[in-house]
Amino acid sequence: MNVTDATSAAPAVLITGATDGLGRWLAVRLSTSDTDVILHGRDQERLDSTVEAMRAAGGREPAGTVLADLARLAQVDQLADEVAERFGRITALVNNAAVGFGAPGSPRQLSPDGIELRFTVNYLAGYHLTRRLLPVLRTSAPARVVNVVSVGQEPIDFTDPMLEWGYTGVRAYRQSKLAQIMFTIDLADELHGTGVTVNALHPASLMDTSMVREMKFTPLSTLDDGGEATLRLIIDPELDGVTGRYFDQTMEAAPHPQASDVLARRQLYELSESLIAEALAGAR
Repeated sequence: MNVTDATSAAPAVLITGATDGLGRWLAVRLSTSDTDVILHGRDQERLDSTVEAMRAAGGREPAGTVLADLARLAQVDQLADEVAERFGRITALVNNAAVGFGAPGSPRQLSPDGIELRFTVNYLAGYHLTRRLLPVLRTSAPARVVNVVSVGQEPIDFTDPMLEWGYTGVRAYRQSKLAQIMFTIDLADELHGTGVTVNALHPASLMDTSMVREMKFTPLSTLDDGGEATLRLIIDPELDGVTGRYFDQTMEAAPHPQASDVLARRQLYELSESLIAEALAGAR
């Protein structure tokens, strides 16, 4: 796909988790076009490394870098404030940052806020960041939100959403990814007619990333495979106005049936708002 031809004048793209894997690939690729790329990470040295990779590819300088640990929801709050104040315009928000399955047999992990870690980083952080940045996205419209999810999805047990029983890293990861899709559907409905679209995609299966290698899986796809599919959702003009969809790479697909359950999505919304409110209150 030709990035330059597909973009409008001066698009501004915020990528979370831009220091590794898919996020880094997107940052480097978008830098070779007329795009203001905003890089998020939690380590400045790794952000600087991504910037160097952009330069090595002949790309333009990023619009800026922003630091935040997405496991801490107060830092997500600060991240949203900083992005709105420093940049003021976002035509695409890519919620890419994630924690993988973890090493085989690793124990259940909690965020510093006391919330199951994968639910926090993979879902709640992107949920909260997106909602906080909605005023910026609306004024920047046409704009897009792209949620990077997975074909591996498991339903949320609302009697034990934090997986205190029967925990595995795989289950936690897959539950968080379905939560992202459920949020995608609800937010797309909420933003209908605003010029802001919201879609989710599984970029590719078992890309050659540190997340996959940590699980000792054999990669089945390249970063180019997943990157091109994700790039399409960010910039392809053929997707103007397309919203509330889940894609398996470039093909529209049906997510887990729980995503279509209106009551389950309402339960997820209420749980999310409650967890975020408690975390932010505890951080004050």
